[in-house]
Amino acid sequence: MSRFVIVATSVAITVAIATLAFWLGAWAFGYRRYSTHQTRLQHLVVQRPTLARVVQGLHDEGSPLVASPVSDEDLQRVAAERGRGKAAEVLEKGRRWPRTRVFVAGDMVYFIYFDDADVMRDFTCVGK
Repeated sequence: MSRFVIVATSVAITVAIATLAFWLGAWAFGYRRYSTHQTRLQHLVVQRPTLARVVQGLHDEGSPLVASPVSDEDLQRVAAERGRGKAAEVLEKGRRWPRTRVFVAGDMVYFIYFDDADVMRDFTCVGK
């Protein structure tokens, strides 16, 4: 009986440690993935690129433009479809700036906001 308890305890501890290791690995990968995209967009906004430059640059690297909402209803629809947990932020920023463009960059969705002069002013990055 004691041999069974020792083996069962060892297996339970091993499973718990393996589960923790996989969970931490998945969390770290997700954090790194998100922070990489976030940092990339932060550097881009500092450069103050034009809408045409952003659209062309992202297209050239395989991140297509998927939406260009022109009305508040369009913005609400796109925010609901692609904004996930950041839909409220997308709506708030999209209402602040006159132009919003939505891109799919791998496993992320970029909402990029432009002013009246078509200069990039802000962004929201959302995981798919």
